[in-house]
Amino acid sequence: MSDLTPTPAVPAQENPPSQSWDADEVRNKAASFFLPSASPDTRSQSDAPVVRPILPEGEAILQPPMDNTPNDAPEDAPHRIPNLGHALLFLAITGVFLFLTQLLLLGFAKPSAIGNKASAISSIPPKLLIGTEALTYILALVVSWFVFPLLWKRPFPTGIDANPDAARRNALRLIPLGLTLSFAVQAISTVIAIPKDIPMDDFFRTPSDVWLVTLFGIFLAPLFEEILFRGFLLPAVAIAYDWLSLPRTPAAREFWHSNNKISTPAYVFSAVFTSILFALLHGQQTAFTWPVILLLFCVSLILSAVRIRLRSVLASTLIHASYNFTIFLTAFIATGGYRHLDRMNR
Repeated sequence: MSDLTPTPAVPAQENPPSQSWDADEVRNKAASFFLPSASPDTRSQSDAPVVRPILPEGEAILQPPMDNTPNDAPEDAPHRIPNLGHALLFLAITGVFLFLTQLLLLGFAKPSAIGNKASAISSIPPKLLIGTEALTYILALVVSWFVFPLLWKRPFPTGIDANPDAARRNALRLIPLGLTLSFAVQAISTVIAIPKDIPMDDFFRTPSDVWLVTLFGIFLAPLFEEILFRGFLLPAVAIAYDWLSLPRTPAAREFWHSNNKISTPAYVFSAVFTSILFALLHGQQTAFTWPVILLLFCVSLILSAVRIRLRSVLASTLIHASYNFTIFLTAFIATGGYRHLDRMNR
């Protein structure tokens, strides 16, 4: 009987090569940084193409994070995108167009105010300020749509994990979440001492200004901000975190290049870090009222959690847009359809 029983082929236990054992030890240590799906037991499947599961209606929100930018072609090496270089490039593209639109704004300013940039900008109608900012966002997105696929070898929406299917499947959960979150923040804000004159009030002087800000704040601003913070910066910072956490050995580098996983600690660190940036970016609008900035930080953490859970930037965009919609809806009702803006005085 023992002659007929197949015996698994295993390497001899005597005198194992020390170099191979050290490499495996480092590889296993490196694997511990990543999600459970990246454990050593599954390394043999890392070269296979990753197929996104087709999830039932509303079920995607319950799924854990999956691979970052899965490879469609088995022969392609795994990619971690967007990385910090890609995020900096996106910021540079935006910065160039922002600089050009600022020059355009100064061109419309009064000649006597040209020497003082702050005075020049403050003398420009809010419609022009919002219009040039919208132009900056649109141009940056259009250029990025064509530039980044050349670097990523995949479409721009795929590279940033737009994933519209997840947003669509979970819309009935995401929209109420955004509405509830906004109402909660507004309720808490009523007990916070906010300065009576803040920069945001400059855009609520005339009904036409408010309507333009409303359209911009519901449709374009959430999309651009989510692409920047949750599409580029969130994965880029997480990738950098994992890279810095990896042992500096050839085996660890080999493991790094054999997969495209992002660890849970990296996502947590990145969500906190980018949420700080998100809150500070909006702090100027409220004259850096710190309790409000703390609330915005918490809102950003929720947006980041949803983006990670669903692997969908459009999912967090849907919450962000719903959040902003509630703010403008409240103002619309309180001012009788933007006809009595004086009612907004604190």
